[in-house]
Amino acid sequence: MNFEQLFAENKEQSISGRYLTLESISTFLKRINTDNQLHVVGQSVLGKPIYKYLIGEGKTRIFLWSQMHGNESTTTKALLDFFNVLHNGSDLAKELLSNFTFCALPMLNPDGSNAYTRVNANDVDLNRDSQELSQPESIVLWEVFDDFKPHYCYNLHDQRTIFGVGDTSKPATMSFLAPSYNKKCEINESRLKAINLIAGINDILQQFIPNQIGRFDDSFNINCVGDAFQAIGVPTLLFEAGHYPDDYQREVTRKFVFFALVSSFIILSENDIVGNRMDDYLKIPQNSVVFYDFLYKNVKINYDGIEKITNFAAQYKEELIDDKICFNAYVSEIGDLEGKSGHYEYDANGVLYTDENDNIPEVGQKADFYLTKNIKFVNGLVKM
Repeated sequence: MNFEQLFAENKEQSISGRYLTLESISTFLKRINTDNQLHVVGQSVLGKPIYKYLIGEGKTRIFLWSQMHGNESTTTKALLDFFNVLHNGSDLAKELLSNFTFCALPMLNPDGSNAYTRVNANDVDLNRDSQELSQPESIVLWEVFDDFKPHYCYNLHDQRTIFGVGDTSKPATMSFLAPSYNKKCEINESRLKAINLIAGINDILQQFIPNQIGRFDDSFNINCVGDAFQAIGVPTLLFEAGHYPDDYQREVTRKFVFFALVSSFIILSENDIVGNRMDDYLKIPQNSVVFYDFLYKNVKINYDGIEKITNFAAQYKEELIDDKICFNAYVSEIGDLEGKSGHYEYDANGVLYTDENDNIPEVGQKADFYLTKNIKFVNGLVKM
């Protein structure tokens, strides 16, 4: 299959970037509501509708939800792209619709999406609310799950730019997890199905982003939705959309989420998850916290007349300003930073750091400074 062509032909052009709200996808959802597939199944804390999209006539039931964390929109974009595939009339669409019934909650946390926050309007992380069910959004998720009785669950998320793949110094552009079902992190039939499926997805993605696929930590937490669903015997896959070089809008990563979704359903339709691919799954390196957005090496700093060479790092903070996500860089750490990498790295070769404050980098200050008086950095980057 030509995944690149499939994505190009089905990418939803009406949405892009990181800030995705219910308003920004509502026109699309109404457009694909061609046969009463779209239903309001509940409301958020602030009264926004939570939509369910149900399509297909197949015996294998697939349950997907995205933007449980409101500021994690990449998988939502890819999910809508996949919906376009189901509506394009192709042989692939017909095969998928005959083999599967898809039930999706494209935006579980519309309040958090609007505010661009991880939590909902009550400041609760919905992915830590699977047992208490204290929030209306959590109740909706479980009610749909109980009613739909899925054979597979897809828990769709974004991860931060700090994650790399093992010790490779490669960004974790995509990461996956077959969540544990108990504290011993044992393998049962249900979890093995998810493991085998992820191993198959990895086979496909390695052709496009070699060594940029990680495996998320599988520590068990029954308060997490994926762990809870796995614990009651439903194979669950965690998707984590991460950083691709220079892709802070996550439009390239969006494509690889799409590849992962489509390839997984092809694998399932071909019943290609038999056997035991645990070894292949474990060969996917675990995520490691090794990245900063910016890493500045061998910088000379004058501390009260004493000069020393050091390194420092800066990290973007994603700030919602006038309905736009602004990436503002702040100094995050100073020191040796051994074993760390930067998505953007600059070797100062011992030249002097100065800024408009105390002429030393301090954690929390904006990454606006000079290296010598001739090289100016604004918001982390060299100002050309």
